[in-house]
Amino acid sequence: MRVRKLTLAAMALAAGLSLTACQNDDGTDQSATPPAASAPSSADGGSGSAGSDQEGGTDSAGKTPNGTGGSDGTGGSGGSGEDGKTTKCRTDELEITAIDATVGGDDRGTVAVDLKNGGGRDCTLEGYAGVDLKTNAGTVSAERTGEQAPTIVLADGDTVTFGITYPVNDTGGSGVRITGLVVTPPNETKSVTLDWPGAASLPVTDGSGTPVQVGPMGSAGQGG
Repeated sequence: MRVRKLTLAAMALAAGLSLTACQNDDGTDQSATPPAASAPSSADGGSGSAGSDQEGGTDSAGKTPNGTGGSDGTGGSGGSGEDGKTTKCRTDELEITAIDATVGGDDRGTVAVDLKNGGGRDCTLEGYAGVDLKTNAGTVSAERTGEQAPTIVLADGDTVTFGITYPVNDTGGSGVRITGLVVTPPNETKSVTLDWPGAASLPVTDGSGTPVQVGPMGSAGQGG
């Protein structure tokens, strides 16, 4: 009986050791499996998120330049300000020239002044230009004729003309010699000095004679 008990005990011990080994193996396999499954899942998730962000960024970047370019292009071609209105012509954008436009038989001399828009955009001219004649006796400022001055939208490359009229020196004397013409575009402070293309002199006057006058934009035909 003692031998049988020892044998049974040995068998029970062996079975217990076998069961313990099986439980350890199962525990090791089960604990190792989740990390192995979770690692690919986490990597896949990270890659998907980055791809989504990248695609979203690409779409946004693809649309934004087109929109911005359209806005800039419209602003540039239209020459408009923030309120959508065309802004005034600047002196530096205008090519200003003057020619003698006196018609034979007139009792007054006429000079036509052209303002050509070379600024690459549409712009507006409103009112009268400032006109001064430089003479050997000082500066003579032209008076406005008083005609209504329209607002003119001057397209890039187009020209508008205004006229200057002055008294002809028929006194037989040397009169007041004109040495230059100074033109300031409407609503600007920067002036341009040109050669005077008209008669060489004005009659000497005490101020009661015919004045030098300037008309509004468009008051003379293009080029006289």
